[in-house]
Parts: sequence; C-alpha cells; structure tokens
Amino acid sequence: MTHSIDLPGLPAIAVRRSARARRLSLKVGRTDGAVTLTLPARTPMAEGRAFAETQAGWIARQVAAAPTARRARVGATLPVMGREVPVEAGPGRAARWTGAGVRVPDDARAGIRIQALLREMARTHLTEAVDRHASALGRAPGRITLRDTRSRWGSCTSRGDLMFSWRLIMAPPDVLDYVAAHEVAHLAHMDHSPRFWAQVSILFPDWKPRRDWLRREGAALHAIRFDAGPGGAGPSRADDAPA
Repeated sequence: MTHSIDLPGLPAIAVRRSARARRLSLKVGRTDGAVTLTLPARTPMAEGRAFAETQAGWIARQVAAAPTARRARVGATLPVMGREVPVEAGPGRAARWTGAGVRVPDDARAGIRIQALLREMARTHLTEAVDRHASALGRAPGRITLRDTRSRWGSCTSRGDLMFSWRLIMAPPDVLDYVAAHEVAHLAHMDHSPRFWAQVSILFPDWKPRRDWLRREGAALHAIRFDAGPGGAGPSRADDAPA
C-alpha cells in the first residue's frame, strides 16, 4: 500500500519504507519535482511527517528549481547540439534530422522515433570524439555503449569500455566533446587524481566551462520526455538536510 504525506503548498510526498534504510531521507526529482520520503522499516509515520515538516522550506526550493518537463512531439522545439530546433511533421516511418530541425511522423510513436534518431546521432558524434581523443592519448578504447543514465554522463570500466548518456547530443557540441575527453582520460588514469585532470587538460584544455554547463543545465536535458522517467536527489536527516 502506497502512503503519502500532504503538506500545505507542496506536492504530495510519496512515502517509501526500506528495510535497508538507516535514516530518514528526502528526494526531490531533478527532472519532475516529485518528492519521496524514505523511512526505515520501523520508523513511525508520525516521525516521518515531522521530518518532512522541518524540511518544508528545502522541499519548496527544490521543487521550484526543478525544470519544467517538456515532451518531444510535433509542434514543439527540442535542443539538438545545443540549439533549439523545431519538431515538424514529416513523411516516412522514422524521425529525420534535416540540419535545421527534426521531421517525424505525427503519431503516438513520435517521441520514441525522435529518441531513436537522437541515439543514432549521439553514437556518431561520440564515436568520432572518442576515436580522436583516444588517438591523441595513444590508447585503444573498448566498446562504446549508450544509456539514459541519470547519475552520470559517462563512465569507463577497467577494461576500457566506455558508456555515455545519449542525451549529450542535445548539449552543445563542445560539452559532448568534453565528456568524451573525460572518459578517454580514464583509459590512462582510473581515478580523479591530479594526474587524471592534467590528462583531461591535455586532451581538452578549456574543460571547466563545459563541466559547469552540465552541472547547470543537465537537469533540463533530463526533463525532456520521450517516454517519461523519474530522477532526483535530496537530503537525509543525518548529514544532508540543511541545519
């Protein structure tokens, strides 16, 4: 049975019990503003409500900061390679990039078709960037996979396999290029030591503004819905909640 807590001026707070939780924690979706309170298995609901009440101000600020959800559909606009472009009705069965916008059949599967197009474009651009940076590094990358990750834009395994969020194709090209350089640098240094960042600076000297762009604008990319999905982060009573 799903429980929720209603506080004045806030969205309904979904309550989740967890046998693994050791403390109360709040999570506000970065892309949709959905609020979740996690309670340890034996914590009374009244205690959970009291905790939520003490964090009402924090919840309100996080909800207000969450970007407005957008849906990829005909008649809307969509960021592609850092530019807002129109999505227009077009012939055929697949979405198509025209260089100035996206054309897609205007039906119930338009969002899924647009997502498939963006994934294909992301693979092309990321593969080119990875090959270029790996050549400069003198290392051979492993397999490249694309996912719709919420917690990270890329990763590198100890075997040299690279993973990227396909949503990077919606960011400016230099941001995508920075993430590719960042993950390629892990082929030489599997950590975030000074040596690693020195390597990133060699591959992509002006990387800090691009990292800052992702931190500032990344949630808005995740708020674009092709088929909806949650995400978020928040404070816990032990060490993350504001004093």
